[in-house]
Amino acid sequence: MKRILPLLALAGLMLTGAGCKSSAPNDPILRLSAQESIVQGKELLAKEKYDKARPYFTHAFEVEPNSGVGREALLLAADTYYLQGGTANYIQAEAKYRDFLNRFPTSEQSAYVQFQIANSLAKRMEKPDRDQSSTRKALEAYQDLVRLYPTSEYAPQAQTQMQAVLANLAEHELTVASFYTRFGVPLAAIERYEYVLQAYPQYKERDKVLYNLGLAYIAGREPDNAITTFDLLRKQFPQSPYVHQIPDVKPAPKPAEPAKAATKGGTGAPTGH
Repeated sequence: MKRILPLLALAGLMLTGAGCKSSAPNDPILRLSAQESIVQGKELLAKEKYDKARPYFTHAFEVEPNSGVGREALLLAADTYYLQGGTANYIQAEAKYRDFLNRFPTSEQSAYVQFQIANSLAKRMEKPDRDQSSTRKALEAYQDLVRLYPTSEYAPQAQTQMQAVLANLAEHELTVASFYTRFGVPLAAIERYEYVLQAYPQYKERDKVLYNLGLAYIAGREPDNAITTFDLLRKQFPQSPYVHQIPDVKPAPKPAEPAKAATKGGTGAPTGH
């Protein structure tokens, strides 16, 4: 029994060694230096062969993760995901860009990377009637870029991109408000329309918001607020097509004054006892 155990152990080692040999990597990319790998990756990237370029950049980064070549390779790997497009790739791109910022927070490429994080999120924006989680995250990412890198070349672009993100969020609120109106909950609709006017002052269709807010006030039996809102619509957007659709609204009737109490002698003076 004592002789069998060493033999079994030796057999196990031989099998393990055989297994390692059979699984030895044969990928030619692994024989390249970081510099050689990134050069070949760039050639494929220029041909828009993103799937084929990515392994070269990944290898270059793994070989020299802290060198200039390695940092560039990690960023290019993120770019391949972004340029290839599609929801899954945008998710991967965001993760790679965030990885770059975590590893190299003081890189001169930080502004670009933050911009691409925001873009990767913005590319995943849903339609206004869907969940807006990615949209809100994109807005935060653009705002972080402007705050952290106000003088970068990407800050003006971020400001422009933010307008599209804000418009999508505003449209989402309007979609919800329209839902409340359709199902007879005017007070909830009013809150949404008022929120859009306050939170998104640059929204391009404010005339539409004012018009629908006025209608919601009518449905909510607030004619005086409706009149005020329609007057504001006429004043701020006199050329709007919604001006011609404003309905006639009568002010709310004033409450009747309470009847005066009758007094003795008709003088109204208090009488003594």
